[in-house]
Amino acid sequence: MRVSPIATRLVALLLVTALVTGCAGRTATDEDEFEGVAEQQLYDEAREALEGGRYTTAISRLEAIDTRYPFGRHAEQAQLELIYAYYETQDWEATRAAASRFIRLHPTHPQADYALYMRGLASWQAGRFSLERLRLIDISKRDVGASRDAYADFRELVSRYPASEYAPDAEQRIVYLRNVLARHELHVADFYLRKGAYLAAVERGRWVIENYPEAEATRDALAVMVEGYLGLDMRDRAREVLQVLIQNDPGNDRLRGRTFQPQHVRAQSLSA
Repeated sequence: MRVSPIATRLVALLLVTALVTGCAGRTATDEDEFEGVAEQQLYDEAREALEGGRYTTAISRLEAIDTRYPFGRHAEQAQLELIYAYYETQDWEATRAAASRFIRLHPTHPQADYALYMRGLASWQAGRFSLERLRLIDISKRDVGASRDAYADFRELVSRYPASEYAPDAEQRIVYLRNVLARHELHVADFYLRKGAYLAAVERGRWVIENYPEAEATRDALAVMVEGYLGLDMRDRAREVLQVLIQNDPGNDRLRGRTFQPQHVRAQSLSA
């Protein structure tokens, strides 16, 4: 039996209409899930879910409060608990977004320091790698964008809220992150030395010293500057920095007594 082209097009149109109607029906159902549910009930259910570790359930209720009752009695607390719930589901991007929004909307809130701390903590977690604790990888050689965000957030927390209960932990993380970020800059400087971009290497070493003066890597930054100046054939400047290196790190790997041994630059050794 031969089917006419018109009938074929009609069947196709009906199938498309059915699919569209089905999708629309599901969307409407999702949107209406909490229609008519009181704010207090949503909050009670969210709290129960949080305490039971059912964070996805808690998120759905807290988001409903945020959407349906933006000026309700539990609105601000729901926004705070959303930050925590997102964090527990390891959704670092959503955690940071929720924390940033809370800080923007409630800059003087008593728990604004908590939101800032959680924003930093989310970036901290986003920048970690599974083998880091075993010291099988050097994260300073990886993308440190998230770690840089965490460093900025923790520094802001300590600066704005020095008496915060979260400040001591933030300070410890700052020390670690400062060393990671400084080492990352030195990896870049080392790359410049190998490629013969000596001025860029010198500037990168100087940047580490100026921006991370308390990091252990500043000593190696001095060595980078010495070698960069040697590559530029600026031996007098190299000798000046070498004297500072000897005073601050006489046991540096590139020193043999008071003599500097270049690692990448094709230049003679330099003595102070």
